[in-house]
Amino acid sequence: MINSLDKNTPIILASNSRFRAELLNNAGIKFIQQAAQIDERAIEEPLLKSQLDASDIAQVLAEAKAQEVSHRFKDALVIGCDQTLSLGDKMFHKPADMKAARQHLLAFSGNTHQLNSGIAVVINEQTVWRYVSTADMSMRKLTPEFIGRYLARAGGDVLKSVGAYQLEGEGINLFEKIEGDYFTIIGLPLLPLMAELRNLEIIDG
Repeated sequence: MINSLDKNTPIILASNSRFRAELLNNAGIKFIQQAAQIDERAIEEPLLKSQLDASDIAQVLAEAKAQEVSHRFKDALVIGCDQTLSLGDKMFHKPADMKAARQHLLAFSGNTHQLNSGIAVVINEQTVWRYVSTADMSMRKLTPEFIGRYLARAGGDVLKSVGAYQLEGEGINLFEKIEGDYFTIIGLPLLPLMAELRNLEIIDG
């Protein structure tokens, strides 16, 4: 059951991501972080077998994370997020090592891939809102030599991102065109989220 909401309702971000946390902090939203305890790959496997679209998978995973945290924190508003990266019919995950990061970038080179950011708001295990946003990321044609130099400069941080890049750093050099919301690229569609929080009277309208 969802009780009445107000500006004293606790907000929990079901993610350990410092990038998502920075977006909420910069927006003046008071919250705590609590990572969801789910097996993402186990949830994802049957979805892939059923050929569910990558954007829908992002939405399902975001909701699963929020639901799990909501189960542990009664009467809190829980924000779940997930991001998938797709190139055609193939989905990519965070590279396990620098060799995998290089393979990612070779695949993306000269192509347009999609970053799909799903988000869900859950209160007392009831989903009250869900949303997904997609950004089209067109990468320049990259030589293997450039990729090697880029990875050497960027270092281990590339392993923290599903695409092996951070746009706020060296990763911006990889692209020729980007179509989509900056917040979607970071992994938290902030503007629609804030609109929903105002609608729920959680933040000042």
